[in-house]
Amino acid sequence: MGRVTERRRTIRIRDGAVSTRPDTLVAEEPLEIRLNGRPLAITMRTPGDDFALAAGFLVSEGVVGDGAEVRSIVYCAGATADGVNTYNVVDVGLAPGVEVPDITLERNVYTTSSCGLCGKASLDAVRTTTRHPVADAPPLRIEPALLAALPDRLRASQRVFDRTGGLHAAALFSETGELMDVREDVGRHNAVDKLVGRALTDGRLPLSRSILLVSGRASFELAQKAVMAGIPVLAAVSAPSSLAVDLAAETGLTLVGFLRGPSMNVYAGEHRIALDSAQPTATASGDAAASS
Repeated sequence: MGRVTERRRTIRIRDGAVSTRPDTLVAEEPLEIRLNGRPLAITMRTPGDDFALAAGFLVSEGVVGDGAEVRSIVYCAGATADGVNTYNVVDVGLAPGVEVPDITLERNVYTTSSCGLCGKASLDAVRTTTRHPVADAPPLRIEPALLAALPDRLRASQRVFDRTGGLHAAALFSETGELMDVREDVGRHNAVDKLVGRALTDGRLPLSRSILLVSGRASFELAQKAVMAGIPVLAAVSAPSSLAVDLAAETGLTLVGFLRGPSMNVYAGEHRIALDSAQPTATASGDAAASS
């Protein structure tokens, strides 16, 4: 537990000079998530916030949507043949009466630290299984200037990144730009699950008046996680994928990419962005200048 960073010997070459010194690296270890004692998924993650990660993963998979549906989350003692607790196996016990879809238990997901789901069929699945439709969320109106200020606030709160340079981050902001929570992980999807899982256990779902900001690109999987948690606005400092844009359009999610200072691209859900004062400029078909 708490193995967020590790030290490794490295040979440094700077301007032709060679030296040896230890370097601080972000830790990466597997986490097996079990559901009612049955193996469900394995993800590569940065140790820490493991219970929140497991809970958030179950929200993303549509297994739970309320904190009362989770009876317990524990590390599995005797996770190895010799009985050692590695703190790399977590078992989530569901409350009595909580139904688990068979497809979830049969899926036995293996998730790498950079993976995403794929397939057009997933669009309808997310739209129909979320318990917190973002299209039904209370009206939200976000000023572009507020969005522009969020990446710096996220960067200032990345404590482990400052020591390793090897972590993704995800943050929840209020509609007024207040930082509500931030999590770091070697996998961007894990960082989001940690945010959502903490919100679940704190009884804060749906996150219908919040903004999710991620430090990298916006994949389909991240858009999926936002929708499943009832988050109406997803912003990323890099590009979205085409399937993420499709999902946002299908579900009513506001999706912002290339959020860098005052510049940003709005790919879907523009009704939540206060564009009234912005002066439209000439639009060129297929113009990619704003995306680079």
